[in-house]
Amino acid sequence: MTLRLLQHRDASGARAVIAATDDRAAFVNNVETIRALALQAIAAGTDLAGAIAANGTGAAVDIATEYAAGHIIAPIDHADPAHLILAGTGLTHLGSAEGRDKMHRDAAAAQTDSMRMFLEGVEGGKPAAGAIGQQPEWFYKGDGSQLVAPGEALTMPSFAQDGGEEPELAGIYIIGPDGTPFRLGLALANEFSDHVTERHNYLWLAHSKLRQAALGPELLVGDLPDHVEGSCRIRRDGAILWEKPFLSGEANMSHSFANLEHHHFKYDLFRRPGDIHVHFFGTATLSFTDMIRTREGDVFEIEARPFTLPLRNPLARAAERPVAVKAL
Repeated sequence: MTLRLLQHRDASGARAVIAATDDRAAFVNNVETIRALALQAIAAGTDLAGAIAANGTGAAVDIATEYAAGHIIAPIDHADPAHLILAGTGLTHLGSAEGRDKMHRDAAAAQTDSMRMFLEGVEGGKPAAGAIGQQPEWFYKGDGSQLVAPGEALTMPSFAQDGGEEPELAGIYIIGPDGTPFRLGLALANEFSDHVTERHNYLWLAHSKLRQAALGPELLVGDLPDHVEGSCRIRRDGAILWEKPFLSGEANMSHSFANLEHHHFKYDLFRRPGDIHVHFFGTATLSFTDMIRTREGDVFEIEARPFTLPLRNPLARAAERPVAVKAL
């Protein structure tokens, strides 16, 4: 059966972990966070399912009811947000070059860097076992302070030119005491970006990615899915403004998960014991490429099987906060 983990916080602030399968969801005994459960599993030389069995489960819970009540938070966090790293890879899905190429082709006389990188990934992104494949595009999004829970607003900075959704899967990892990266599972994600800024100049991609990101409520544990099919929509004033299906999983990708993981964790600074990593695996679906311009109050909605709960986040804009550097 599919195992999913959720993090719960009640009205008093008390934390708990929920283990959910196809037929039952219950609180896990003795642990307050998924990170703590993962560290238990590593110390015991077992997996997450084994750690749950060792702790046992208690009262049954209706996750849909708890989600509607606002008690389900992001499926991973860290007590020190500086030790949670948000990063990702782009141009990883079959078809993902089309939208990016549209944004960048006017700035290039020949084949764009985006298309060239995509084609290199198609050719070498799924290497044979034991081999190292083509490295993907990579970007940094921020630390744990940029992570938004389901239901909370995705807030673009006051200077942002756009706030656009990117529906995809995110891998959740913890670094073990000896520097080994352990994958905890996958979550639905909205890798929120500023596509107008990116379109202006590809060298502004790094700026466009320094935005918040949202994770769906469930952490999918176990084997990585070969095919994930879902839908993404934008609601405005309660009505659907835009809707489109999206695909993920290795059958729909130009890179393997293992290749993307290798090219992130090959860097020593990303293998610091105890750190959490959230890695966004990319998408081929953007409302921006369909000429949609979002505005404050719009609601992003992403859902896909085998996840059972959707990810919903309204769009907001931060107030302007002037910054001045002072000499000491």
